[in-house]
Amino acid sequence: MRIQLLDDTDIQQAFAGHLRRLREQEKMSREALAQRSSVPAATIKKFELTGQISFRQLLLLWQSLDNLQRLFDLTVAEKTGQRIPASIDEVLNDEL
Repeated sequence: MRIQLLDDTDIQQAFAGHLRRLREQEKMSREALAQRSSVPAATIKKFELTGQISFRQLLLLWQSLDNLQRLFDLTVAEKTGQRIPASIDEVLNDEL
């Protein structure tokens, strides 16, 4: 049996931190990201602070700041023989 040390909150915070870093690297305000993604600025702020967001809104933000193909590739890795990432850091650091 494999022991899982991560929980959903850890993953939510990792995604929120990753997208916040990308937003800040681009010197983009939450308001500018809201316009680009159609996700309200208040929702972006809540996400960055708590990790809470709908899946659809997460995808809209990811598409606005990162390559959505990276997330899609996670769903087809087993079918294509690609290595499954061992950690969220591998996913966020594009180590696939």
